[in-house]
Amino acid sequence: MPTRDAIYPANRHALYEIHRYSAAIRSGDLLFVSGQVGSREDGSPEPVFENQVRRAFANLREVLAAAECSFDDVVDVTTFHTNPDEQIETVLAVRAEEIGAPPYPNWTAVGVNWLAGFDFEIKVIARIPSTTRSHHERR
Repeated sequence: MPTRDAIYPANRHALYEIHRYSAAIRSGDLLFVSGQVGSREDGSPEPVFENQVRRAFANLREVLAAAECSFDDVVDVTTFHTNPDEQIETVLAVRAEEIGAPPYPNWTAVGVNWLAGFDFEIKVIARIPSTTRSHHERR
């Protein structure tokens, strides 16, 4: 049975241990990143919404970097919002700064009523550049 190839950023935050999940799992040349929230290092939510969104993107950037990826490698994005009507403009502004130029990745935005004390979450799937694949994957 294959084992999971878990990826963690250098500065792991407390939520990975508290809730027992991996930041990302590498499978072949794909990276499946768990939902990233705007948490501080201790796992608590960033209180100001825009800052929470920025921190979620920063946490995502760190996970991608741990797998030698960037936002350029992201092919699919799913975001979760506790109050989409009130939050979408802020999310779009931060997203525009972070995601970069076209062509853009796929994006699905979902309104939810619970995110464990957070108001925004982002999860992605990225293609890992071929230069970062391990030796056994290149055989």
